[in-house]
Formats: sequence, structure tokens, C-alpha cells
Amino acid sequence: MTRRLMIVAGLFSALIFPLLAAANGGAVHEVEIKKFSFNPPEVTINVGDTVRWVNKEKRQYHSVWFEVLGEEQADYFFPDEYYERTFDKPGSYPYRCGPHEEMHGVVHVK
Repeated sequence: MTRRLMIVAGLFSALIFPLLAAANGGAVHEVEIKKFSFNPPEVTINVGDTVRWVNKEKRQYHSVWFEVLGEEQADYFFPDEYYERTFDKPGSYPYRCGPHEEMHGVVHVK
């Protein structure tokens, strides 16, 4: 991807996604995946908000798995791809990366 295209894509994400989220009633919060960690590892959001996990690794795939909730592991996503989830109920939602057990995070919904 050329530098100019990357800048345009970044501006699109920064400007359009929040507008879409507002139209749907909730904000979008981004968690970056880089160097085998979720950054930030904990986020606090409001009911109706969405969390988007963006894979910023160079070559590694990841997943976001709410294993303790008894859910199936989500599909893997690769560099420059993302996974997102909207939270409709208050609570704390711990998650981990399916293939990398050392990677953990928590979404707190108020």
C-alpha cells in the first residue's frame, strides 16, 4: 500500500467510523494488537458501544476469544484486518487470543 493510500485510509477510519457509530447509537473504541499484546489491555465503554481489535502485527494472526463466557473462538484475523463486537449489557468481559494464551484483555461495560 502506498503512503498516500495509507494516509487516506487512516483519515477515512478516523472520520467515518465514529460517524457511523454515532448513527448506530454507540461509539467505536479501538484496541491495537501489536507485539503479542492488546493495547490497551482493558477498556471501559458504555452499553451499545463497539470495540474494534485491529491487528497491527507484520505477519502474525490473532483472535479475540471470550472463552470464559463459553463462546466459540472467533475466526483468526491477519495483519491490517480487524474484529469487532458491540456490547449490549453491562459487565466485565475478559478475553484472550486463541492461539496465544499469554495475551489477555478485559472489556468493562457500564
